[in-house]
Amino acid sequence: MLAPWATHLPLLLAAGVGALLLVHIVVSRRRILALEAQLKQRCDLLGRELHANVSGNVGMGHRIVDCERQLHELRRTLEEMRQNDPLRVTYDEASRLVELGADIDDLMNTCGISRPEAELVSALKRKQVA
Repeated sequence: MLAPWATHLPLLLAAGVGALLLVHIVVSRRRILALEAQLKQRCDLLGRELHANVSGNVGMGHRIVDCERQLHELRRTLEEMRQNDPLRVTYDEASRLVELGADIDDLMNTCGISRPEAELVSALKRKQVA
């Protein structure tokens, strides 16, 4: 014959397994909550870092746009200065006159440049033709 507790053995084993499962569930739940909290902290940190990076990039973008605007402005000003440079016009005119056969005295009188400048323009034009 079986001992009186032996008849309850399956029930006791089931209760023990149930208790172990309950302990396992509680411990697992705590670990899950801790991991969720840790994940939330990491996500918050990454969000702040991303925001800082985006803000920095936007600021850098504004600075680049300002630099490009200033560069275009400077290029436009330089081009205007080149076009309005009376010496450039004088030298261009002197070069054209040399091509038409003007001599050094003609260049000096027509363009208002000095003898060495007229000789230089004449020599440069002759060298280009040769």
